[in-house]
Amino acid sequence: MFFKKRNAVPPEEAPPAAPESPLDQLRRRVQDAALPPHAQEAAQRELEKLDKTDPAVAEYGVGFNYIELLLGLPWTSSTPAGLDIERARLVLDSRHSGLEQIKQRILEHLAAKTLCQKLQQTILIVDDEAIARSNMEHVLTKDGYRCHCAANGLEALEVLSREEVDLVITDLKMERMDGLELLNHIARLSPEIQVIMVTGFATVSTAVEALRKGAAHYLGKPVNLEELRRTVAEVLEQKRSIMVGKGPVLCFTGPPGTGKTSVGRAIADALHRRFIRISLAGLRDEAELRGHRRTYVGALPGKIINEIKKAGVNNPLFMLDEIDKIGKDFRGDLASVFLEVLDPEQNLRFTDHYLDIPFDLSRVMFIATANDLSQLPGPLLDRMECLEFTGYSEEEKLHIAESFIVPRQLKAAGLSREKVSFAPEAILRVITDYTRESGLRNLERELADICRKLALLTLNSASDDAPATTLDADTVTRLLGAKKYHREVAGGEAQIGIATGLVWAETGGEILSVETVAMPGHGQLQLTGSLGDVLQESARAVLSFIRSRTGQFAIRDDFFETTDLHVHFPSGGIPKDGPSAGITIFVALLSLLTGRPAFRDVALTGEMTLSGRILPVSGIREKLLAARRAGVRRVVLPAGNTDTVAAIGPEIGRAMEISFVAHACEVVDLALAEKSYLIR
Repeated sequence: MFFKKRNAVPPEEAPPAAPESPLDQLRRRVQDAALPPHAQEAAQRELEKLDKTDPAVAEYGVGFNYIELLLGLPWTSSTPAGLDIERARLVLDSRHSGLEQIKQRILEHLAAKTLCQKLQQTILIVDDEAIARSNMEHVLTKDGYRCHCAANGLEALEVLSREEVDLVITDLKMERMDGLELLNHIARLSPEIQVIMVTGFATVSTAVEALRKGAAHYLGKPVNLEELRRTVAEVLEQKRSIMVGKGPVLCFTGPPGTGKTSVGRAIADALHRRFIRISLAGLRDEAELRGHRRTYVGALPGKIINEIKKAGVNNPLFMLDEIDKIGKDFRGDLASVFLEVLDPEQNLRFTDHYLDIPFDLSRVMFIATANDLSQLPGPLLDRMECLEFTGYSEEEKLHIAESFIVPRQLKAAGLSREKVSFAPEAILRVITDYTRESGLRNLERELADICRKLALLTLNSASDDAPATTLDADTVTRLLGAKKYHREVAGGEAQIGIATGLVWAETGGEILSVETVAMPGHGQLQLTGSLGDVLQESARAVLSFIRSRTGQFAIRDDFFETTDLHVHFPSGGIPKDGPSAGITIFVALLSLLTGRPAFRDVALTGEMTLSGRILPVSGIREKLLAARRAGVRRVVLPAGNTDTVAAIGPEIGRAMEISFVAHACEVVDLALAEKSYLIR
């Protein structure tokens, strides 16, 4: 029997799957992401809002971007620890010449971090079951931890009183003192100790109560030893990271061009960390650092969170450049933001206004730079350890130029080091005649200018195979033109009523003249030159000292009744303040009143009291370098700065005579010509 074959009916094709919506994709990414609990909760709340929001509404985009930010932040992503002291030393030495004290302090800072990471951590196991204690001790000891055991809370307190403990693993139900009582004691006496609760009576209420009282984690019995190992490792690693992050925040202070930013970059390379730098100069709006609240149109996260998101790790080296240039006005106080950011006790839970949930900054290594520490608020300065970057001597500049600057600029100009070289006297000519600074920035500009001129001459040359050239001092003068700076102080003749002082500003040490004149009047003192209150008071104190000793100075008793005095500091557009010009004002006024010319090549610095005592001042190295650049023959310093000069080293004061004085009577014959009397 044959049956007619029926035509096969093709199976129905399954309808194509609907494409996944952007919101569904975002929801899946949130589920797959390893966000911390508080960030996961914030993302879920925002997703629930988006489910109920029309995509055409502006708030939909705000919520969508907020979740993208949560997913993009490196909550748990870190650069592996790479604290190698020898490598750090090699990196610093290969990139920076000199700065020995700075590099030594940085290496000490890194050495402390290295030992902190290698320190063996101690665990206290508290359980009334001997087998449970033995099993946990065996497993954790194999992992490299140092373990102590106790059978109840009272024994645990005895161990805590004599041992340094990092973590306590305690049972909940024990005789004499249970786990919650022990947790209360630890929270009150040693809140830095982490606690993990372990119990066979695990309920939601007990877990919530333990966590509310400060427990770091909660595990049920029987204990899964692998889970215990993971939990212990996570808790102690977080604590270790906090310990490494704690410590002084370094603040590099000094004149521009002394290498503060480049040293920070070298530290990041030595530690294998990402380098972040934000310039704070001119910032006045607090929202630029802390972000805007999402209720504002066009709200954005602040610079700190945004830069960490770009870095992709939660432990970069973060440089806050020019922190002394931050402003304060009606838009907020930026210094108050850094009080939280730079304090290890507070930056664990730094809250950006846009993010609106805490982000842990404790793993970030912060370094700040500043030119003038007097511009920083006291509480902010108290959170930082300042390392002073001093200026460079001519010998140091010559060495740095030969080793670093010249090769770099020759390469930038497309010149071969085999074809072009600089004689030492050529570089010294640039240093002395075309720059006058504490740092190296202008020196590099001038050398770059020479290299560019040489590049143009090379292209204009008819011969492609030009012979090797060594630039001498005369060639430098022809390329750069007339010299920009003259040593007018050294070449000036002694003058009546004009003295030479040494001051320290944010740009380094400077030479400053003090000019005085007398005119008919009624004993008034006039001060000009954009002077601060301290400097004006110093001038009045000096005048009072001189008037109290008119007999010793052979000045007429009625002189001040018929004469006005005018003290002027040139460069009136530059604000000046500080007490260190007192001795200079004294010499200038005494020269005017006695007719004895003051040596122009004798520079003075020191604070002078009403009784004539000379007190020590700061910035001695910078002032000595400024005196040396100006060709000063003798420098007069307070006797209290003797140890400071000895610590600086003899090379800075080479070719200058340094005299130390303790009283105004010792200054007169050092700074004034035509010796005719002595002050006693």
